[in-house]
Amino acid sequence: MTAADKADRKLTVRLCGPRGFCAGVDRAIQIVILALKKYGAPVYVRHEIVHNRYVVEGLQERGAVFIEELSEIPEEHRDAPVVFSAHGVPKSVPADAVSRNLFYLDATCPLVSKVHKQAMRHHRLGRHVLLIGHAGHPEVIGTMGQLPEGTVTLVETVEGAMALNPPADAELGFVSQTTLSVEDTADILKALEERFPALHAPAAESICYATTNRQEAVKMAAPGADLFLIVGAPNSSNSRRLVEVAERAGAKRSLLVQRASEIPWDEIGDLTVLGLSAGASAPEIIVNEIIDAFAERYDVTVDLAVTAEETENFPVMRVLRDVELTSADMAFVNGNA
Repeated sequence: MTAADKADRKLTVRLCGPRGFCAGVDRAIQIVILALKKYGAPVYVRHEIVHNRYVVEGLQERGAVFIEELSEIPEEHRDAPVVFSAHGVPKSVPADAVSRNLFYLDATCPLVSKVHKQAMRHHRLGRHVLLIGHAGHPEVIGTMGQLPEGTVTLVETVEGAMALNPPADAELGFVSQTTLSVEDTADILKALEERFPALHAPAAESICYATTNRQEAVKMAAPGADLFLIVGAPNSSNSRRLVEVAERAGAKRSLLVQRASEIPWDEIGDLTVLGLSAGASAPEIIVNEIIDAFAERYDVTVDLAVTAEETENFPVMRVLRDVELTSADMAFVNGNA
């Protein structure tokens, strides 16, 4: 495309902030890289450390080996570290690691761990726990796995809340998955509170700051957007929620893409305003890749839609703090390489 052709195709890109990596994702990636530097390859990781193919492949190139079950670790590598993903795991997983004499590093996001503690507090106080979340998501599996079977009921929708049949005469307490849509969760909670006025709330908000911040920025940028792109993986809950939020907030169309190569150029039609954000596990380098792809086809102006500044930092566990990261390591950790 010639410069003259591009000049006739002006495009405003509304770039959301905050976007991309959150403090929990940053910490989880650091833990894997630090473990590789301290202990050498292989370092095993149970489940994707975060839901992003680019990150997973980058860690594989450095010597990480991704598994779904601890039984997949070969006998000759039983002295290698195993890292639990940022989504959290049921209590049975570290117990299994101990029974196998494995050295494990728990990269569960501190905000997910907070939800675990909230659920356990409800249980300790004699309450049946209602977990608002999506069945099958690793975070939900991990949270339900903190408590004995039968003491937690998953609530996925308003309809599910209305049909709920908890144990008779049980006190109820609720927690939620950290990556849900704020609006959807509010609707489900309203239905639960109407049915169960004595429902006990957790001591603090369950949906994490990064989820809320990214959704607020998308709401700001969405009105009038011809297309809204969210960078993220299909199995990333917080990324999929951003797609929904964009359409609800006024974008004509919203799509989830993992790389610029997934943009359906022949289908997106004429654009004058593009919204762009990234889920909490998507690196900034892919956001830049997408902006560059549009700049090859349009005369692009980037406008920032910033609703918050994030300064949170979650330190890694003490056993890894004596390892230094190079500038190249930090670029990857920050999503810029």
